[in-house]
Amino acid sequence: MDYEYAPLRLPANVDRMTATAQLAIQAEFSGWELARVRLYRDGTRQIMLRRRVREQPQPGLSI
Repeated sequence: MDYEYAPLRLPANVDRMTATAQLAIQAEFSGWELARVRLYRDGTRQIMLRRRVREQPQPGLSI
């Protein structure tokens, strides 16, 4: 299966609950799923989202 990926970086001032809510909205309405999360010492998070490539266009990332 082919996937498209969207990197996302969240700053340190975004708490875990807010990040979870943002990612849940993307999963529900745009079809993204969580592929990887890296938490750095300074508190920033690097997130990699993925979704299957389809013939019909899908909504973009709105974060």
